[in-house]
Amino acid sequence: MTSTTDGTTSGGSGNTWGPTFDPYDNTPELIPLREAARAGDWPAVRAYCEGLGSAARLTTASNMLADVPGVENFLERAAAEQPAGPLARTLLAERYIHIGWDIRSSARAQHVSRDQFVQFHDWLRRAEQILIEVCAEHPSYAPAWTARLKTVRGLQLGQAEARRRYDRLRAHHPHHYRAQTQLLQQLCPKWSGSWEAAHAFARECATAAPDGSVSGALVAIVHIEHALDLDGGHKAAYMRSPSVHHDLRNAAQVSVLHPAHRPDWDTVGAHNAFAFAFSFGGHLADAAAHFAALGDRATDDPWDCMPDKKAAFLRYRKAALDTRGGGIR
Repeated sequence: MTSTTDGTTSGGSGNTWGPTFDPYDNTPELIPLREAARAGDWPAVRAYCEGLGSAARLTTASNMLADVPGVENFLERAAAEQPAGPLARTLLAERYIHIGWDIRSSARAQHVSRDQFVQFHDWLRRAEQILIEVCAEHPSYAPAWTARLKTVRGLQLGQAEARRRYDRLRAHHPHHYRAQTQLLQQLCPKWSGSWEAAHAFARECATAAPDGSVSGALVAIVHIEHALDLDGGHKAAYMRSPSVHHDLRNAAQVSVLHPAHRPDWDTVGAHNAFAFAFSFGGHLADAAAHFAALGDRATDDPWDCMPDKKAAFLRYRKAALDTRGGGIR
């Protein structure tokens, strides 16, 4: 890529002027998985997933695969052929969850039709039945427990049940970021939680995690969620407050800005959360380090909340990098 004077970059997967919101541009190691899934090549999908070597990466791969249209067809066959293994069944359940949430949409409940809810719950129940069996047979299998943090929310099974599921996962994987982000959503008021519980959980995860962990980004995520729940000008005012700024700076320093941080597949999302949070609050000098680390790599969440996410990313990035003298370094 070529840096330009206004902080944009050129090149990359047909993207004339950045940024790219395509997760496969941002994590090209996942492209072979997508191609195998599109081809309906179960042996290649299985080999890819079994070679990942970490619960975090396997959970990410499972989530990404669920977004590929039609994969349920070969996954249903694979699950039937390998009823004892957790992989095919979990991938199939993730796909069912994705189908269900796609039908429901991301709208607030009052804007979702009765028919949408009926179909949504039907797909989630199908996924849940599969995942119950997987978790009973393979109690340390992180992708299945993480998926159940989505079904518990969609089926409205309650805060206590969500906590129970997270605790079962945490017993084997104490700092599993994808699972933490799912429970954090459950703890927000829009899912019958409270801001007190959501902020406490984010702080707990950030504090307990090893230095350099992406779990610190939960602090940025919960502050963004809280701000977006407010009316009008109160959103930016909340993010500008000294206490929020202090929280964000501390979280970033122990997370992706810590010398011990080793970039992985969740790093891009974490940097985007911090870049957005600092920028939204007008703390441009603090946002600069995150934009510099990102280059053109953007993520839908949290930028989707803006009327034009690409324009917002470019505007905030230019303003932040201008505090350093401009340009991506």
